[in-house]
Amino acid sequence: MPRQARRKSETGIYHIVKRGIKRQEVFQDDEDKHIYLQRLLSYKNECGFEVYAYCLMDNHIHLLLKEGAEDMSEAMKKIGVSYVYRYNWKYNRVGNLFQDRYKSEPVEDEKYLLTVLRYIHQNPVKIGLGIDHWTSYNDYIGNTRLTDIKPILALFNHNEEVARKEYKKYMATPCDADCLDISVRTRITDIEAREIAKRLGISNLQELQQMDKDKRGTVLRYLKEEGLTGRQLERLTGVGRGIILRA
Repeated sequence: MPRQARRKSETGIYHIVKRGIKRQEVFQDDEDKHIYLQRLLSYKNECGFEVYAYCLMDNHIHLLLKEGAEDMSEAMKKIGVSYVYRYNWKYNRVGNLFQDRYKSEPVEDEKYLLTVLRYIHQNPVKIGLGIDHWTSYNDYIGNTRLTDIKPILALFNHNEEVARKEYKKYMATPCDADCLDISVRTRITDIEAREIAKRLGISNLQELQQMDKDKRGTVLRYLKEEGLTGRQLERLTGVGRGIILRA
């Protein structure tokens, strides 16, 4: 079946979600997240879009962007290709990292714009992290090179100092909206991970070190799909990160 055409935003503003293929992690450490934000800034300048919010989770990304001179799909493609090239080089892997097509929704009015902004910033809170955990939350309080804060702060108050206070108050209110929700999965504990392994007939996850390549790859893929992170697998199994990433 042909792909359904994306809904065009009359305002040029989109909420975008880009996730790892088969739920795999797209960021292994803080350096990876810094690299992604650098790519975002670089192509923001090149393609002319504005960044109103971002959130980098281990296996997916939320962005709130306003389209510039270049089509948003082309801009997202450039960012993705650039980041994946660097990621694959760093971890000695090949192939796709993100799902083939990002999800997006148009943001057509100010009320929903603020709703999406709060939803993105509160995304880490769903799994017990802080609202400022790799989000643009703090950009609205301090200085920023990446996030275009002025259009958003102006919606709260024309006085910037007052606007920042109103912004913090608004962000402290829980968001009950499902904005393009991709069902963030709760982290799997080590105890749960061992129980999953037992269902596969594996009494000790360290056994994976002695398995043949094909069987080990099958088990690693299953465990990743169940929700174990790459770092967690590396720690519990003793298998190297490169092998886990290639599985």
